[in-house]
Amino acid sequence: MAERDPQQAAPQPHRDHIVLGMAAGAGGFFMLSVMVVFAKLLSENHSVLEIGFYRNLIAVMPFLFMVFVLGRREIVVIRRKPFAIFSRAVLGALSLVTTFAAFAVMPLADTSALLFTSSLFLPVLGVIFLGEKVGPYRWAAVVAGFIGVLVMVRPTGAVNFTGVALALGAAFMHANLQVILRHLRDEDPETVTFYFMVIGVVVLAIPLPFVAVRPTIGEIPLLLGVGLSGALGQWLLSLAFGRAPAAVVTVFNYTSIIWATLFGWLIFGDWPLPAVFAGAAIVIAANLFMVWRESRLGRVRGDRVRARL
Repeated sequence: MAERDPQQAAPQPHRDHIVLGMAAGAGGFFMLSVMVVFAKLLSENHSVLEIGFYRNLIAVMPFLFMVFVLGRREIVVIRRKPFAIFSRAVLGALSLVTTFAAFAVMPLADTSALLFTSSLFLPVLGVIFLGEKVGPYRWAAVVAGFIGVLVMVRPTGAVNFTGVALALGAAFMHANLQVILRHLRDEDPETVTFYFMVIGVVVLAIPLPFVAVRPTIGEIPLLLGVGLSGALGQWLLSLAFGRAPAAVVTVFNYTSIIWATLFGWLIFGDWPLPAVFAGAAIVIAANLFMVWRESRLGRVRGDRVRARL
C-alpha cells in the first residue's frame, strides 16, 4: 500500500479571502440599510417595540432550524459566561428598539451619520471596562469626531433633539455591545448570536400585548423584510469578518451613509443639509484614522513578537 503524504493528510489552515470578505461586508451593511428602511416604513403604524420583536423572531428562525432540524445542539451550549451573554442580549434588544426609534423620527442619512459615533465611544469604554491604554492620537480622533457631531446637530433651535438623543443613545449602546463581545471571544459566535435573538424575542414580547397592532396584508411583506434583511445582514457580516481583516471590513460600514441618503431621497423625499454631509465627513475621517492607527499598531506588535522568536 502506498504511503500517505503527510502534507495531504494534514488539515489546511484557514486562509483569508479578501475579495470575498469585502463583498460580504459591503452586502452586509447594504442589507442592514434595507432593514432600517423597512423599520421606518412600519413605524408609521406600529410601535418600534413591535417591529423589534418581529425582527428578532424572524431572524432567529434559521438558528432554530439548525438546532432542531439539523441537530446542531452545540449552538445552545454556553461555555463559560452566561451572565455576559444574557446581559448583551437584553442590551441588544434595547439598542435595536432605540435605533429603530431614531430612524422613525429623523431622516435616514442624519441618523446613520450619528450612529457612526459608536466607534468614538469605544476608547472610553475600553479604558473603563477593559483597562485598555489609549494614546493621544486616538483621544484627538475622538474629540474631532464629536466636533463633527456638533456640526451635524447645528445648534440653531431647528434640531430634532429627541432624534439626536435617540441616535446618540443607540450609538452608545452599540459601543457597549462591542465591548461585551470582546469579553465573549471564547464563546462560539453562533451561540452568542442565537441567545442574542432568542432573549431579544422574550424581552420584547413582554410589552407586546400593550403596543401590538394587527398588521394589514400589505404590511406582512414589510415585517418579513425587516427580519430577513436583518438576518441576512448579520450572516454576511459574520462571513466578512471571517474572511477578511476587521480593519478592511469595518471601512464598508461607511457605505451605509450612501444607501441612507439614496433611500431617504427616493422613498421618503429627504435630502440631507450640507451641515450633515460636513459633520458626517469629520466623524468618518476620525473613525478611519482610528482604524488605520489600530491596524498600524497591530503590525508593530506583530513585528515585535516575531522578533522575539
